[in-house]
Amino acid sequence: MLCYKDFVPREIAASGFLKAGEYESFDHAVEAANQWLAETKGVRLLKLETVVLPNIHSRYEEGSGDAAIRTSGDSPSQWHQFLRLWYQDS
Repeated sequence: MLCYKDFVPREIAASGFLKAGEYESFDHAVEAANQWLAETKGVRLLKLETVVLPNIHSRYEEGSGDAAIRTSGDSPSQWHQFLRLWYQDS
C-alpha cells in the first residue's frame, strides 16, 4: 500500500497582532524523519521530498495534509518547509 508521512516543524509560539509566529527549525523535521525511519519496521522508503506550502499552521487550515490551502495577494502569508516521506507498507 502506498503511504506518506509528513514531518512538519512544530509551531512554538503562535503569531499575533504585529508578532510573527515562531517555529522549530527544518533540522527538527529531518531529525524526526530519521528517528521514525530507524524505529519503523516493515516499510520501504520510495521517495523523500521537501514540500513548501503557505499557512499550514493557520487556524483556518488543516495542516500539511489539507488539499485546499489558501493564500491571497493582499494578506500576509507564511510559507513553511517540511519533509514528506513516500513509502510502501508491507
